[in-house]
Amino acid sequence: MFETLSYYMQFSQVRYALIVGVLVALCASLLGVTLVLKRFSFIGDGLSHVAFGAMAISTITGALVSGLQPVIDSTNNMIIVMPITVLSAVLLLRTGRNAKLKGDAAVAMISVGALAVGYLLMHLDIFPNNGNVAGDVCTTLFGASNILTLTANDVGFCIVVSLLVIAAFVFLYNKLFAVTFDEDFATATGTNANVYNLMIAIIIAVIIVISMNFVGSLLVSALIIFPALSAMRVLKSFKAVTLCAACLSVFCASLGFFLSLLLETPLGATMVAVNIVAFGVFALLGAVKSR
Repeated sequence: MFETLSYYMQFSQVRYALIVGVLVALCASLLGVTLVLKRFSFIGDGLSHVAFGAMAISTITGALVSGLQPVIDSTNNMIIVMPITVLSAVLLLRTGRNAKLKGDAAVAMISVGALAVGYLLMHLDIFPNNGNVAGDVCTTLFGASNILTLTANDVGFCIVVSLLVIAAFVFLYNKLFAVTFDEDFATATGTNANVYNLMIAIIIAVIIVISMNFVGSLLVSALIIFPALSAMRVLKSFKAVTLCAACLSVFCASLGFFLSLLLETPLGATMVAVNIVAFGVFALLGAVKSR
């Protein structure tokens, strides 16, 4: 087993995948606790569908401009995917507060609509050769089954964005804590809760975009929610839960990565499966602790 892992780690693309996986898991877990406590979990799931529709638009744009079959996981697609996903995050947050259109209805309209439109666009006769649409859709939804798809540009982009996300979380930690637990009191003391809620939604949108090429648009929401839920089974304080969720997410991402290499299974699905097992273990520990 160790010889096999040592052999794989000799390749730069495998090391790229490990770096991106750890960074994606870390960034996703930092905001997961806030989303769960504020009952904003629907934003992560909804934006994952929106990102797929944005990727389809980017793909078609690339086909029209270049006349060639575009590459789904190209970093250049982020120029289109990132603004669309961030804008959708703002719309989800604003629409979810509308008395005439509740949050769950807004998610159903925007996310499912984007998913359907994206899948429809990818089947239009725009591509010079659209014979591999099914493979492109599967890759976008569930992540690349081949870990050798990441490039140095992908890794560099992911590192820069991840550092910005981590820095934003560290500098805004006190405000996020206040808005998470008592939004009314935070507003009364002069904190603009709407601005920080908007920032949370935007950061989640950014995390989802950088995660799509690795675990897929449908699975990335699991990396946001599962570590936070697992840590809450055992710990109670906000700081302890956040630190535990971050460590657990990095551990599960690394373990899922190595298991994917050894078992030759899809990387994103393997990482989510490890998180599910970890949640079961923490739930058991929480039950024992409560007794």
